[in-house]
Amino acid sequence: MQPLLIPKTTMAKPGTIRRRWFVVDAAGKVVGRLAAEIARLLMGKHKPDYTPYADSGDYVIVVNAEKVVFTGKKWDQKVYKRYTGYPGGLVETPARRMLERKPEEIIRLAVKRMLPKNRLARRMLRRLKVYAGPEHPHQAQQPEPLELGKRRGA
Repeated sequence: MQPLLIPKTTMAKPGTIRRRWFVVDAAGKVVGRLAAEIARLLMGKHKPDYTPYADSGDYVIVVNAEKVVFTGKKWDQKVYKRYTGYPGGLVETPARRMLERKPEEIIRLAVKRMLPKNRLARRMLRRLKVYAGPEHPHQAQQPEPLELGKRRGA
């Protein structure tokens, strides 16, 4: 009688992780849906050897951050809050003003809030590069263009 062959489960180890670079065009994309896909890439959940406790994600470059859209009335109702650390130091910035001043921050914060709340997430967030316009300085890494929002299998 032959022994039962059980397939081995692969776990990502720091030395075996191969990181790829992707460039995503955010023009006309809904912020939340875009951020969910980007967070998935940063965590490495699209890879067959995804391991929750290992940082196996890829680099993501987001261009045209100034052309993202919100659904509904979020441009008027959404407020970004931060605290300076001083008494009475709560700073509230409406989404419309955030788009004018720091459009990169809208995407960065949305992605940050979709990542796990631990030290690993801070390392993942370092691999996110967001730019307001269509240009980015990462041509040397030969990033692959990635079309997000397409239905798979349809």
